[in-house]
Amino acid sequence: MSATPTTPVLTRYGATRADVERLLSDWGEPKYRTNQLWAGLTESRLPLDEITSLPLALRERLADALPLALTRAVEATAQDGLTTKWLWRAARDGTEIETVLMRSPNRATVCVSSQAGCAMGCTFCATGQAGLDRHLDAGEIVEQVVRAQHGSPQRLSNVVYMGMGEPLANFDPVWESVERLHGHLGISARQITVSTVGVVPGMRRLAQESLPVTLAVSLHAADDELRSTLVPLNRRYPIADVLDAAAEVAGAHGRRVSFEYAVIHGVNDKLDHAGALGRLLAAWPGVGGAHVNLIPLNPTSGFSGRAPAHARVRAFADAVRRPGVTVTIRRNRGVDIDAACGQLRARERAGSEVAPESVAAPARMSP
Repeated sequence: MSATPTTPVLTRYGATRADVERLLSDWGEPKYRTNQLWAGLTESRLPLDEITSLPLALRERLADALPLALTRAVEATAQDGLTTKWLWRAARDGTEIETVLMRSPNRATVCVSSQAGCAMGCTFCATGQAGLDRHLDAGEIVEQVVRAQHGSPQRLSNVVYMGMGEPLANFDPVWESVERLHGHLGISARQITVSTVGVVPGMRRLAQESLPVTLAVSLHAADDELRSTLVPLNRRYPIADVLDAAAEVAGAHGRRVSFEYAVIHGVNDKLDHAGALGRLLAAWPGVGGAHVNLIPLNPTSGFSGRAPAHARVRAFADAVRRPGVTVTIRRNRGVDIDAACGQLRARERAGSEVAPESVAAPARMSP
């Protein structure tokens, strides 16, 4: 005899408006309560207990009926006070995931995870070194954004899918979360960036979607031989296929594609590498041309590589620019709190603690 299937538990940010309306109707609440709750959670992005248009007793009841999907395990803030990282544990199974909030005077950006762990196996990535636990659902992804908003004094305007996991390997929940962020939270699709190491079928699906999100491709090398040693997926989808799919996305959305390049001392940082990268992307036919983000390697315990000296990175950037490619050198943020994806989880699993001076007091964070 087969086991009786269990009804999925509604979570606060996994529930749809129809779910909320049905719940409140079953409780005999007037219809306007749905508007008050939905607007408070999404448009105003408030924690449930701060939606004071709802009676306290109703908020308490809703807290039980619509629990949070994520429980905060660790919260750490960099010494400059502008970068905060959370390690969450999923309420349903204890899976650990990470979220990073990056603030500046002009905007607040959140970097979200799309999977717990990652199956791509990129050699220099702490997440890839740990392997894949599971996919995240759309509610768990959206909740990362809203919980980061609760921790930010600025209104959050940008979302990047560059945390743990390969977003295009979890396409349906990721795209559902994109639609919710755009339609419910009012975040412009043009301020949402989806990153990939080159999952070509997912890129081609992305080109068929209507919202003009920005695509970021993690390239890390300009030739297949070197890239395959850094990004094992390159053996299945080589650079030519990745660039063709990226051009398809650029043409469909009318958006410039960003190419991410982790600069690793003695591995991919020679001027010959830079020249090859510049020539490759200068000839790439994508709409708006290519934009390269050079990222000095954020060191991880499972990879012996390190970032080159700043002067070497600048020289590398100049060589990439020479054929006409736009280049930005990204400033590493949150190094003192292991802000690169997968690092905080790895530290926790190893039993190390975050330095007490880096741990932030909860800033309007729900439990």
